[in-house]
Amino acid sequence: MLLDRDDTIIPDEAETELAVELSRALSLRKNGPLRVRLDDGTELALPRSASRLLEHLLAEMSRGNAVTLIPVHAELTTQEAADFLNVSRPYLIKLLESGDVPYHKIGTHRRVRFADLEAYRRQIESRRNRAMDDLADQAQDLELGY
Repeated sequence: MLLDRDDTIIPDEAETELAVELSRALSLRKNGPLRVRLDDGTELALPRSASRLLEHLLAEMSRGNAVTLIPVHAELTTQEAADFLNVSRPYLIKLLESGDVPYHKIGTHRRVRFADLEAYRRQIESRRNRAMDDLADQAQDLELGY
């Protein structure tokens, strides 16, 4: 399970408050590289992608959300994949067996690449957004007052 991983961070109340403060400060900073000063006085510029990742990490922590970094090439168990999609494991197995989400087997165990799982999640999210847009358009056409 993703939350059982050793590298999953679940912020406590003090960390959440600090993340709120840091997230606010980062959102107010000027463009340019984010610089970090180490204890020995050395100052380093973070790569832009690392800065964006840090901003996202702090935003999630400021909401009290658990955070796990998963490399895109990582392979997840079916339970981890189901947890990521917030679906039951049997439902995930149906998605795998129907070919909606690619997988491979190691012995008798199914493994799902995180990149494939994220692509599926984005595809489903896109479909949901289109369906909501269609419903909103329909409500406008019918003058339902929404």
